Amino acid sequence: MTTVYLTIDTEYSSGLMTGSGKADREENFARSIACITPEGPAGITHKLDVFARHGINAVFFVDPMPAMVWGVAAIEDIVGPILEAGQDVQLHCHTEWLEIAGQRAVIKNRTGRNIKDFRFDEQCTLLEYARDMLVAAGAPRPVAFRAGNYGANDDTLRALAAIGLRYDTSHCPALVGSGDCEISLGENDRATLLHKGVIEVPVGCIAALGGGLRHAQITALSLAEMRAAIRHARDAEANSFTLVSHSFELINRRSLAINKVVRHRFEGLCRDLAAMRGVRTGNYQATPPLHGRIAEGGFFEPLPASPIRTGMRVAEQLVSNTLYGAL
Repeated sequence: MTTVYLTIDTEYSSGLMTGSGKADREENFARSIACITPEGPAGITHKLDVFARHGINAVFFVDPMPAMVWGVAAIEDIVGPILEAGQDVQLHCHTEWLEIAGQRAVIKNRTGRNIKDFRFDEQCTLLEYARDMLVAAGAPRPVAFRAGNYGANDDTLRALAAIGLRYDTSHCPALVGSGDCEISLGENDRATLLHKGVIEVPVGCIAALGGGLRHAQITALSLAEMRAAIRHARDAEANSFTLVSHSFELINRRSLAINKVVRHRFEGLCRDLAAMRGVRTGNYQATPPLHGRIAEGGFFEPLPASPIRTGMRVAEQLVSNTLYGAL
């Protein structure tokens, strides 16, 4: 049985930050969390409804750092509906909020786009603050973490271990060498493994035409590619496969238009997961990832590239970008 972790990075937008007042926070919440559109909500409550309809377990990685600006109530508004729906809340962290918070920041006069930009002791301070704010907002004590922008390094993993978090899922094999992550793992490290004191759960990927990998994010793969990748992981007897989404991915946050291409992918993925044999959806509290290697060398081969699937996705992305623009 392969466990699929359908993970949603759930975060206010620092890029849409307009001020520290209540109205500013409510506007950001409406665009980034609830995703209110003229056609109805398309954010976390919509996703929770889809999960409930299909019996899907999911993991919401919630960023508590905006509490430095708006207080813990801003995080309670996110955590409450997720827990009420019976879904899992784990820890996310965008350090861009330190600059916005200014003198209210948990670390004064230090900024950085990614948590890896800070010393080990500073990372411990940031992670402890984020963990404590998440718990203060009503969440159970988290056991898993994903860095904002995947921007972690080995000190991040050591800091997680030091404060008692067991799992990290910041390593994205498809983005090794091109993304923000500096964890000392490579593109072949695709299976769950113990690394620097925590269990690392890599983000899923598939092989790309011409070489390289493409990461398993709902805006990066077509429904056909995600479906094939999950079946491939199951047939390879992988213990888990991780997919990434965001609270705001079903809309354009500036125009507030629902992206019907991405919504079709998301809803189709949930429908297919519910019906797929040999696969279950899981979370980090009830069904945590197993520590183990899948094959000799500690990895399983990714789904091979398919000219047909790739061509269909490129055409679909063109339609999506033309009709709905960037997120």
